[in-house]
Amino acid sequence: MARGRSEGAAALFGGELRRLRQQRGLSLRDLSKLIGFTPGYLSKVENGRAPSPELARACDDSLVGGGALVALATADASVRPAQLPAGIRRFVGRGEQLSLLHTARAQVTIVDGPPGSGKTTLALRWAHHAMDRFPDGQLYVDLRGHSAHGRPVEPRTALAEFLIALGVPASGVPEGLDRCAALFRSVVADRKLLVVLDNAADGDQVRPLLPAAPGCAVVITSRERLSSLSVQTNALRVTLGPMTPEDSKALIRRVIGDQRADAEPAALAELAARCGFLPLALRIAAERALAQPHYLIRDLVDELDADGRLEVLSTFDSVALRTAFEWSYRRLDEPCAHMFRLLGLHRGPHIGTGAAAALADLPMATARTLLERLAGSHLVQAVGRDRYQLHDLLREYAAELVTAEETGPAVARMITWYQATAYAAGLALAPFRVDELDPDPVTPPVMALAFADHDAAVRWCDAELPNFVPVVQLGLEHRAFGPTWKLAVALWSYWLHRKPWTIWVRTQQLALTAAEHTGDPHAEGCVSINLAEAYRRMGDFVQSTQLYMRALRLRQQTNDRLGEAWSLAGAAFLAADSGDMVRADEFAAQALALFREFDDQEGVGLALVTIGDVHRSRGRFDDALDAMAGSLAVQESLGAREAQSWVLMKMAAVHADRGHHDIALRELRQALITSRGAGDRWAEAEALSRIGDVLAGLGRLPEARPAWAAAQAVYEAMGDPTHAAALRARANPEPLGA
Repeated sequence: MARGRSEGAAALFGGELRRLRQQRGLSLRDLSKLIGFTPGYLSKVENGRAPSPELARACDDSLVGGGALVALATADASVRPAQLPAGIRRFVGRGEQLSLLHTARAQVTIVDGPPGSGKTTLALRWAHHAMDRFPDGQLYVDLRGHSAHGRPVEPRTALAEFLIALGVPASGVPEGLDRCAALFRSVVADRKLLVVLDNAADGDQVRPLLPAAPGCAVVITSRERLSSLSVQTNALRVTLGPMTPEDSKALIRRVIGDQRADAEPAALAELAARCGFLPLALRIAAERALAQPHYLIRDLVDELDADGRLEVLSTFDSVALRTAFEWSYRRLDEPCAHMFRLLGLHRGPHIGTGAAAALADLPMATARTLLERLAGSHLVQAVGRDRYQLHDLLREYAAELVTAEETGPAVARMITWYQATAYAAGLALAPFRVDELDPDPVTPPVMALAFADHDAAVRWCDAELPNFVPVVQLGLEHRAFGPTWKLAVALWSYWLHRKPWTIWVRTQQLALTAAEHTGDPHAEGCVSINLAEAYRRMGDFVQSTQLYMRALRLRQQTNDRLGEAWSLAGAAFLAADSGDMVRADEFAAQALALFREFDDQEGVGLALVTIGDVHRSRGRFDDALDAMAGSLAVQESLGAREAQSWVLMKMAAVHADRGHHDIALRELRQALITSRGAGDRWAEAEALSRIGDVLAGLGRLPEARPAWAAAQAVYEAMGDPTHAAALRARANPEPLGA
């Protein structure tokens, strides 16, 4: 064994001697002259002969080895380090990532992800399984890139620990970083080692620790993406996020046992969800449940809800969840830290760069840079172009950090930005619409978005749809009443286009409260009409009637004549839907006169179609078609394609009443083309359904069923099971006796 150690040390010494000699441009003869040993003897040493202590000292002094050659001459090359910490006993999930690590056999692997996502656990799990591939041992260091211990580990400190573990005497470890790194590469040059660099701060910390030997492999874990290092080393990247719901439940089950898990399956699922499916949070919660065997899982879920998830998950474990988040937060510079804190105010599932810029009172480009840096630190996640999300536990943490002085102005800026951007979207969606809204201006450097066309506006509104209710709620809570009600009203054209019923109604309910707080009858009237129309289209005529009458009174009290016209027009729609054609006629006639007075052509067209409905109900089909044709001409002149499709369907109904089914089909097919061109899925489904009805009335069931089936598919795609089920029954009737 002693002979093996000396032979190994001699080989290490010879290789480092050759490297230092060649680095200084010396031949063996040149070095011989400097130190007084023959070239032949030096050649034998470089090729594996053991050096004498005198030779080692002379070479080290002459080549300025900094003690490295002296250390190598006495190094124990047979040392096989085994530094891996124990792996976690109850490992669950991450099968796809483990399989990738096993099969890729990469020389450098970067495991990145947000705090608490299980990066170290995964790296150690794989390392323990791959140990047999590295017979010369394993090196491990916690680089403390994000820790409570202050500064990250210096690369030279980590290299010194590695060299000592590899058999180099402590006295022989060079002082400088470059010399340490060079010696480390020499020592491991012919070895097959696994190196785990845990919790890295950045690429500069890691680069000196990378061996160049092809037999070595390195696994790096970090909350940063380490993008430049990844490119330079062609590293395999494994990015972790939350676990799947099933794996999350399995992890808790593994800790608390099958009996308790089986006794409360619903509470188990809720506990996993409350932990955000984040491995660290799941383990803390599971260990807490294990330590309290007489508690129900439901008790822990209730405790998380009552006392706050971060609080409960940060009072039980030495590596508490809040502490893990703090380690990442403390490494941010102030601009990034400020942005991160403010992101905690936004309660939607994701946030756009524009909204984040408004929160932080920054230009878009600056906000984008900060968000990208936060994404690089895994404190936010990019989920699309200019769109980011925070894990819900990180959002709670960020919200804890934001100060009262920051909160009010930030919320006001963001709500005002949303309102101004929604107003711009409305102009792009319906440029013909006469809009009474006077949006609050945004203040530079914040800028509202602009939209080149209808489709761009729809894309933004679609992306923001899940955010509208929480944003309006936030504005109401922080008393930004003006921009809050205006945001909900500014989305009017989008509500009409997409008809997201639940969100439409909820935003207007919140906006009505905000409008009432302003004490402005105009604001209350605007929101009342929006909410009334939503209820009308959903078939809630009682609520719709109350709101339309309220809006009419408010408009008349303030002598808002155009607002009065729209209140009357809505009341006319509602009366016609309710079968009260006398009031429908009265309201529509009054609305028509006012719309013509203000030259509001959209209003004129809508009042005319209601008058056509009244004529149809009284059997005056020619008058009905004349009124509807007038309405259609107005809508065509405006380019209001969504309104055109509905007028065409109403005209088709008149033709069907007269028995002119072929003309009715022609109008319905044109309505179908128009609705598809406008992207109005509701009108598309209704046109298909009515085409099927007309065909069925003509006894052409084989042709009717495909139309009904197509309408059913559209309703299903829009999440309307009631209409879809009715059409399914018509398209696929149960056979008699089934």
